Amino acid sequence: MSSRDFMKLSRRGALALGAGGLLATGVRSSEVAAEIPMETSSQHAPATEFQLGEFKVYTLLDGSFVAEHPQDTFGMDQTSEVFAQASHDHFIPDDKFRGFFTPTLVNTGDTLVLFDTGRGTLAQPESGNLLRALNTAGIRPGEIDVVVLTHMHADHTGGLMHNDAPTFPRARYVTSPIEFDYWEQLGPAANQSARVFADNVLPLREKFTFIEPGGEVVPGITAVEAYGHTPGHMAYSVEANGQKLMLTADTANHFAWSLAYPDWRVVFDIDKARAAETRRRIFGMIAEERIPFIGYHMPFPALGFVEAVGDGFRYIPGTYQLQLGNEDEQNRPE
Repeated sequence: MSSRDFMKLSRRGALALGAGGLLATGVRSSEVAAEIPMETSSQHAPATEFQLGEFKVYTLLDGSFVAEHPQDTFGMDQTSEVFAQASHDHFIPDDKFRGFFTPTLVNTGDTLVLFDTGRGTLAQPESGNLLRALNTAGIRPGEIDVVVLTHMHADHTGGLMHNDAPTFPRARYVTSPIEFDYWEQLGPAANQSARVFADNVLPLREKFTFIEPGGEVVPGITAVEAYGHTPGHMAYSVEANGQKLMLTADTANHFAWSLAYPDWRVVFDIDKARAAETRRRIFGMIAEERIPFIGYHMPFPALGFVEAVGDGFRYIPGTYQLQLGNEDEQNRPE
């Protein structure tokens, strides 16, 4: 049974699959295997499934890496002593870190919506495994209906093309007009992300729909202004049957150095002051409403919660909250 067949099931039948969902059915097919290019790679790329009302949500591990000198990226404006103490307080080393790249797929029952596309061939074998992850979920690239680009950094747009052809040939594409215009005007010689934009995004221009904050990608998925990381960076609110989830993209890029210290400067934030204000606003709302979020660079499977603590936020990794269907709503204490 393909994912398209799965979407055609009645809503009651889809929910009856329960917490195991599509992955528990052991979906595999020779068609899927034939369509997915399986380059040699040592990187695992699993798909993790969550239930959000009638929606199915999959986090897809495009890849991960280990890097040294994390203060070249996070907390650039802090002393080494402050950075070391903060790292110690969160039980992580201050001289290296692990990064993750996690696109998200939302199956609304009618539409398959993919958020971001990973790094493609830019940094294999550490990443570029999105198609493997989709294969794990039993989904073919040709079944994707909508590709949403939260912003145009290369680790989000690298997987748009494969062998000089669109990876997702049926899809329409959605992004912020501010974001698209910024990178188009910047020109391909500016940096790697600008070059990948020219190579991967511009050829698809006629298939793009531009969205403003508050606009709907499809019913239940709404754009949220999250400017600062890039000029048109967007987060997305996902809601089904009264249950909510935020896709925060790169609003915060590390579970400790970005969330616990939202004002710390991050090298990849283009407007660092606005990015810090956006972190406080977005995660303040997430903490107040006690809703889960998926962060593109959070530790896989990238789902978590935040609590406002002191001058920042405490990250709480998600466990089984979204694997209980609607039972958690029924059993929630007053």
